[in-house]
Amino acid sequence: MSLRLTEGLEQRLAEEAKIERKPRSELVREALREFLHRREQERFMAAMVAEAKQAYGDPEIRREATAIAEECLPFDNESLDITEGRRPGEPGPEASGEKWWR
Repeated sequence: MSLRLTEGLEQRLAEEAKIERKPRSELVREALREFLHRREQERFMAAMVAEAKQAYGDPEIRREATAIAEECLPFDNESLDITEGRRPGEPGPEASGEKWWR
C-alpha cells in the first residue's frame, strides 16, 4: 500500500516518530488501528441508540423496562452503599450534611 501525505502531515508524522522513537509506518498502523476501532464503536453505539429509541417509543416495552428497573433499585442502592464504604441502608453523607466530595 502506498500513501501520499500532505507536506504538513508528513512533517508532523516525522516529528512524532522522532519523539516516540518509532518508525513512521508503525505510528501510521497504530493510528489506523485506533481509527478503525473507534469507528466500529461509533457504529455499535449508533445501533444501540437506534434500538433504544425504537423501544422507548413502544409503551409496553417502556412499562416492562420500568418494572425491571424498579425491581433492581434496592440492589443498585445496596451496591452503591458498599462501593461508597457504607453498610447497606446506612445514610449517605448528604443525609448528615456532609459534602459528597471528600
